[in-house]
Amino acid sequence: MSRPELRLSARTLRDNIAAVTSRLDGCELMLVLKDDAYGHGLTWTVETAVQAGVTSFGSYDVRGGLDVRRLVGPEARVFAWATSTDAEIDEALLQGIDLGVGTVEYLHRIIARAEALGAVARVHLKIDTGLHRNGVLPEDWPGAIAQARAAEAAGHLSLEGIWSHIAEASDREDDDAQAVFLDAVRAAGGTGPTPAALHLTASAASWWRPELRGTVARIGAFCYGIRSADGPELEGVRPVARLVAPVARVEEGRAVIEVGAFDGLPSTLVGARVGTPAGARVLERIEPFFAQIEGWAGLSVGDEVTIFGPGEAGESSATTLAERIDTVGEEILTRLSPRIRRVPVD
Repeated sequence: MSRPELRLSARTLRDNIAAVTSRLDGCELMLVLKDDAYGHGLTWTVETAVQAGVTSFGSYDVRGGLDVRRLVGPEARVFAWATSTDAEIDEALLQGIDLGVGTVEYLHRIIARAEALGAVARVHLKIDTGLHRNGVLPEDWPGAIAQARAAEAAGHLSLEGIWSHIAEASDREDDDAQAVFLDAVRAAGGTGPTPAALHLTASAASWWRPELRGTVARIGAFCYGIRSADGPELEGVRPVARLVAPVARVEEGRAVIEVGAFDGLPSTLVGARVGTPAGARVLERIEPFFAQIEGWAGLSVGDEVTIFGPGEAGESSATTLAERIDTVGEEILTRLSPRIRRVPVD
C-alpha cells in the first residue's frame, strides 16, 4: 500500500442492512445514497446492497438517480428528491425515476414535461411539516393534490408517495410534524387511492420512534454504521469503513502520512489518537496534504496507521472522530478526497 485507503467491508454493510431491516419490522427500507453513498462509493454500495436484497434507493438528485438506475436495472425503485431542470425531468421520466416534489411550481413543470413526452411521471408529493425544507405548505396542499389527481386522470402522473422531513429536535416537535403529515395523507386519500409509499422518517427517527414510520423509511447513515453524534451504539450495526494510511516518511522520530486537511482531515482534529502498530498515538499536526503523528519504537516507512476504524487503538469510527470537533460522522466521510482510494476488503 502506497496511498491512503478507505477500506470497505461488504460483509458489514450487508449485516447492517439486515439489522436495520429487522428493526423496521415490515416497513420498507429505502437506502439513501447521497454524497456518493456517504463517501463509500456509489457503485460498490449499490452492488452490495442489491446482494443484500435492497430494492428501493434514495438519491439526492436525478443525475445520481440515473447512475443508480444503470446499476440496478428497471425493477428497483429509485427516488430523487432535489428540484430538477426540465432536461433532468425528461431523463427521469424516460428512466422511471420517482421524483420528490416539494413545490407546486415543480409539480406543474413535471406534469408539463410528462404531457410533452407522452410519459407518466412517478411523483412523491412532499408536505411541509414545519421544518420549511422544500415542502408544499398545508394551505396549498389541497390545490397540489387536485392538480396531481387531474394529471393522474389524464394519464400523465402516478402519485406514488407522500413524504416529508422532520427536525428530530424533540419528541414533541416530531409528534406535531407527524400530525401534519397524517392530515396530508388523509386529504390525499379523500381524493383517490392513498399512495403506497408514505415516508416521514430518516435514520434516527426510524430507529428510535417506530410510531412515526410510514410504509417506507429513508435510511442512510445507520446502514453505513454511522451512528448519531453523541448517540448510543446501535445493536447489530458496525462501521463499514476504515481509513488507513502508510507512513510515507519519518521526520525527527515522528511518522508522516499523506492525508491532510485538503484530503478531508480537518486541522481541528489535532490531538486525536490514531492506531499504530505500537498502539494509540497522538495526531500532532495536520497540513494541507500530510499529517504528523507521535512516534513509536521501531517506527519505519510503510507502517500502517489507522485514522479511524472498528476495534483499533485510536478512534473506532468516523463518528467518534467527528465528536471531537462537534460534528457528525458523515461529514468526515464525505469530505474525504478522491485521492483516497476506496478499497473493498471482503
